[in-house]
Amino acid sequence: MLVETYKRFRIAKNGEKDKLANHLMREVAKLSHEEPFWEAVKKLGLKPEAVKEAMLYLEGRGEIEIKRSSDGRRLWVLTLRDIRKNPVRLDRWLGLTSGRRAEK
Repeated sequence: MLVETYKRFRIAKNGEKDKLANHLMREVAKLSHEEPFWEAVKKLGLKPEAVKEAMLYLEGRGEIEIKRSSDGRRLWVLTLRDIRKNPVRLDRWLGLTSGRRAEK
């Protein structure tokens, strides 16, 4: 199922792409406490690069902020854990940003 979502994400445009990336992040965030995380993602049929691509897309849109370590490396799993812990905050942020886009 997530593989199909990712494939649709790759070919989608604008609003639909946002929804698919958001759905993908929520589903993958549910696995964020499994160790090793990237092996759990591979069991779903997704490549780690697919998850990272969707996260980078959302970061580029300003909808999430990928945490970074002190040396500047991206902390993918910690970001997903935060999304899992605080889904309401993400929804609220998405609501605020989508309202701004509608006004422009």
